[in-house]
Amino acid sequence: MPVYSLNGEVVDQIELSQAIFALPFNESVVHQAMVRQLANGRQGTASTKTRGEVGGSTRKLYPQKHTGRARRGDIKSPLLRGGGIVFGPKPRTYRQSMPKKMRRLALKCLLSAKVREGNIRLVRELDFEGPKTKDMINVLSSLGIDSSTLILTAQSTPNVVKSATNLPEVKVLPAALVNVLDLLSYEMLVATVPAIRNIEQIWSK
Repeated sequence: MPVYSLNGEVVDQIELSQAIFALPFNESVVHQAMVRQLANGRQGTASTKTRGEVGGSTRKLYPQKHTGRARRGDIKSPLLRGGGIVFGPKPRTYRQSMPKKMRRLALKCLLSAKVREGNIRLVRELDFEGPKTKDMINVLSSLGIDSSTLILTAQSTPNVVKSATNLPEVKVLPAALVNVLDLLSYEMLVATVPAIRNIEQIWSK
């Protein structure tokens, strides 16, 4: 793979691990990993009260017979405004489990797809003297990128993160935190060479 400078010039060539960047796409595994990540991000704190939990009197509103009206129980009936909720949500967990090998395979499939489709750019280093959105725009423009972009760095780089904050379609992550949902959400992948080596070290096990 060619390695670019921040000016968009090819300055080096590196080899990528075939065990991570040359796998066929497994749609079912990737879909399961995506659903799992979305489900595990849900709080599950939605809660409603049944007629037994709503505050109010249990007195029968009016006599059962001789009023010419429908039969009516207490004011907590689900049929009345302010009454209980029938089959409403209760706090629950949405967590899903998935074997570690399948989670790793899903990530490798997406990284391989980025390489296969030509949607990855490698840079030697990426850091700025200070946080400046214009610097980030210039780097992406030099690399020929005009779509949503996920940027991976070896470690946390505050200046790079802040430089991308005002760009709605750009996200910066340390390589160790790369995940299925972000790889699916962003079309282009920009990574530093140390970040790629970190990925190979972590995910080739």
